[in-house]
Amino acid sequence: MPTRLMPPIIHTTPKLDENTVQKIRNPAPTIHLWNKPSVQSVFKADKMRAIHAKGMNMKTLVLVSAILILCSIGTPMLAQDDPVVVAVGDNNRFAFDLYRQVSTVNEGNFVFSPFSVSLALAMTYNGAAGDTAAEMASTMQFTLDREVLSRTMASLTAQILLASNAEASEFEPERRLAIANALWGEQTFPFNAAFLAQLEADYGAGLQLVDFVQAAETAREQINTWIEEQTNGLIQDIVPQGAVTDLTRLVLANAIYFKSNWINQFSEALTQDQTFTLMDGSTVTVPMMRQEERSLYLVDNGYQAISLPYGGGLAMEIYMPDAGNFAAFEQTFIPDMMLMFRNSATLGEVALIMPRWETESDIPMTDLLQQMGMQLPFTSDADFSGMVDTTQTDEAIFITDVLHKAFISVDENGTEAAAATVVMMGATSAMPDPTQPFPFTIDRPFIYTIVDQTTGSVLFMGRVLDPSAS
Repeated sequence: MPTRLMPPIIHTTPKLDENTVQKIRNPAPTIHLWNKPSVQSVFKADKMRAIHAKGMNMKTLVLVSAILILCSIGTPMLAQDDPVVVAVGDNNRFAFDLYRQVSTVNEGNFVFSPFSVSLALAMTYNGAAGDTAAEMASTMQFTLDREVLSRTMASLTAQILLASNAEASEFEPERRLAIANALWGEQTFPFNAAFLAQLEADYGAGLQLVDFVQAAETAREQINTWIEEQTNGLIQDIVPQGAVTDLTRLVLANAIYFKSNWINQFSEALTQDQTFTLMDGSTVTVPMMRQEERSLYLVDNGYQAISLPYGGGLAMEIYMPDAGNFAAFEQTFIPDMMLMFRNSATLGEVALIMPRWETESDIPMTDLLQQMGMQLPFTSDADFSGMVDTTQTDEAIFITDVLHKAFISVDENGTEAAAATVVMMGATSAMPDPTQPFPFTIDRPFIYTIVDQTTGSVLFMGRVLDPSAS
């Protein structure tokens, strides 16, 4: 891939109050994993000693997600009733619902970003009304009042940004998280001023006027360029030719970029070929990375789980069902299992063996969202009147298609990942002894998440059935 420059860290949400900002910028020495602070305190201390012992040969993670919505005419745990806690729970329920739907239409590996989808559709939700809004809320698991949701998503995004970008050190110089939102609107279309003001205030998405009617291709290139810049070149040409037409009236875009070092690196010299057992019992030989480090892990009835931390409070969590149990486990994989992992995990020496993998996904999001219950927004009876100044036009807006593509690559040198979603709208006109290294060999299908440990938000999800497949 071509050399890519690091994009700036983009804070697109309002500032938190000063007390909250100071708490996030100057946290206590412990990285809290819900109610496991004592374990995590030891965990962090061990990791820092390991970092200083091993020096600069750190592995990196790059995660990117981009969300586009084309509109054309036609946790540290807070109180359980805190809106941020509610929003995290809602978003994670949607993430797992969407995972199950994606798994039904993909026979192999896949990856997607539920957090970006939630952010993008939360912005769209601000312009929905009536039954259209109700269906979106039901499918997206939005339980907060719309205005409260908008402010809460802004606050949640700010917390994730501040925590993830805090405390960078010389041993992890490339760690970075950026989130950006933007709007492009037809210059002759009468938008609802209140709708635009709320998106700018809560999401930092100011309106950029373009000429969709006479210069649709130019506008498409402008949108693609912005996405490419915000995602460090990992998302290119997200809007295909012909997707923007003279009927396009509004494009809403969200982009997420993340890059971080692993706290514990893998030595490429230790990588060896080893067999990986597929769903049908056959095997493939793939390069398997190796390390022995102190890690949080869990051995439970029917599966094993492990947390692989990055700087800034994020981690990859891998859930590996017992042999022959993947399909059954996948159907019952719910957010409560993540909380159970954190509450029950053991901190101990782990002899970890895991594969490299690379996955590219093209997900039919329109069909999946409709199967999940979001049907009215895709019809000419949809009500997105909140986006429009109805005193100046009779034109109505509805969703015509939702596209989602994603990519992830994991090896000793790190992980690169990208995801993009396009929403197009048209018009009506029992634990082993932790004192001994626990052998954790990921040699059969598994599910993984990328989780912000400070809030519990799932940023990325995916599965690997065959690491040799690309």
